[in-house]
Amino acid sequence: MHLAIEHTTRYRFAEPVAYALQRLRLTPKETHGQKIADWKVHCEGVNEELSFDDQNFNRVTLVSVKPGTTEVVITCSGTVHTEDHAGVIGRHAGHLPLWSFYSQTSATRPGAKMRSLVSTVRREAEDTLGQLHALSAAILEQVVYETGHTGVGTTAEQALEAGHGVCQDHAHVFIGGARMLGIPARYVSGYLMMDDRVEQEATHAWAEAHVDGLGWVGFDVSNGISPDARYIRVATGRDYKEAAPVTGISFGGVEEDLHVHLAVERQNSVQQQSMTQHSGAQQGSEQ
Repeated sequence: MHLAIEHTTRYRFAEPVAYALQRLRLTPKETHGQKIADWKVHCEGVNEELSFDDQNFNRVTLVSVKPGTTEVVITCSGTVHTEDHAGVIGRHAGHLPLWSFYSQTSATRPGAKMRSLVSTVRREAEDTLGQLHALSAAILEQVVYETGHTGVGTTAEQALEAGHGVCQDHAHVFIGGARMLGIPARYVSGYLMMDDRVEQEATHAWAEAHVDGLGWVGFDVSNGISPDARYIRVATGRDYKEAAPVTGISFGGVEEDLHVHLAVERQNSVQQQSMTQHSGAQQGSEQ
């Protein structure tokens, strides 16, 4: 499947910014079942300082906001070819060893509610995949998908207690529960093409667990499925903080408004062939 993405994030500040530094994780990974046809990131109001691959093999761009800026615009666009492998990504890669995904973080650390949830899952299934699917189903039953109840700082235990949350919360609860079961787990941020629309409300998040014999396997708790060809993996980490699309610090400017526009759509073969020919012609002229 060929998916075309256009993702724009616009920050408007009430006062000119004196100093700000932002870390961007906005470039999709080349992984099993996912190949990048073309991708570009364009930024207005910032200077690019450095690009590197972090400990999770995420492509990271560090940018500084130009002093006196009142608006920053970050636009990502490109085409990604995806295949359906039932959520199986395969072997572990990255600078972090696999054992680092066993330990809890402040976002995933379990409390009484999570311990109760996991004890039920242990009774329902003995095999690893069975436990993980049971965990996903139990989370969706206890944490209803609903916006407006949680934020980026909400922990897995708090989301369980509230009984409401979004994809970030579902992923954190799943990761914390999987680690309690002795299974390495990590957070994934990316895009999802919804079948009934092109315009998307926000980026998406899900979780992956490492299963012996399969490697990393994805679980989208919010939709009750394993990721298929409609999903695009962008960044991974031990929790949201390590995989967030944009993080940073600022001084001298109060963020007044944040607006995100995101469109994900499937390209037909004619569109893809035309783009490929156009890209080839450009490359020929540049050479």
